[in-house]
Amino acid sequence: MRPRTRAAITRTLEAGIHVILVTGRMFQSVRRYALEAGIEDPVVCYQGAVVADPTSGRWLRHVPIPLELARETIAALNEEGFGLNCYVDDELYVAEVTPEAKRYADFQHLELHAAGNLLDWLDRPPTKLVVIDDPQVLDDLKQRMLERFAGRLYISKSLAYFLEFASPEVTKAAGLDFLSGELGFTRERTVAFGDGENDIELVDWAGYGVAVENADDRVKATADFICPPVNEEGVAQVLEAYLDSRQ
Repeated sequence: MRPRTRAAITRTLEAGIHVILVTGRMFQSVRRYALEAGIEDPVVCYQGAVVADPTSGRWLRHVPIPLELARETIAALNEEGFGLNCYVDDELYVAEVTPEAKRYADFQHLELHAAGNLLDWLDRPPTKLVVIDDPQVLDDLKQRMLERFAGRLYISKSLAYFLEFASPEVTKAAGLDFLSGELGFTRERTVAFGDGENDIELVDWAGYGVAVENADDRVKATADFICPPVNEEGVAQVLEAYLDSRQ
């Protein structure tokens, strides 16, 4: 986390305002960032499939992919010639350790578990599935999978190289909506920041949605405001401006 953003989050917390991390990452991956930033509010992770307390580690919400649907998805991806990441009990499993899988695990500082044939191994509902490949390849695959599963799965790209599959009940917005009921805040008084395709529902859900300048065009079209890009710490600038206006 960049220093200016960390400082802006600290000021926001000191002002008594909820700061909630909403991400596609695994809980074990995002938890350390929440604790380092002093964030005690639950985090929304796995695209909204999990809401968990970073302090205690307790999961408050978990919406996995039903087992048979997950097995159908794995079979469909294997038929297409794709390997995938499978997330169970907040651990990352693959059929075999490939260079792509290793790069993904190293990128997020995760332990990688080789499980062999995932269809033979999988015996409980996974939280999500992810395919890693070139952006255009994934764009084409995404369209085919959307047509094949026809609303039975949540399918979205988190980053250009990651195509994610989750329960159809899962979005970042759904995770945050669940948490609003737990913590007692309203969407009308929520400011949400986003940049990727998987942030569209989140930015739309919030009373005031903000897209960073380098965001996906669809996120920018949904947002109420566009802030400076990541390399200029646009999120921090918005938080600072809001906190200064309260003084």
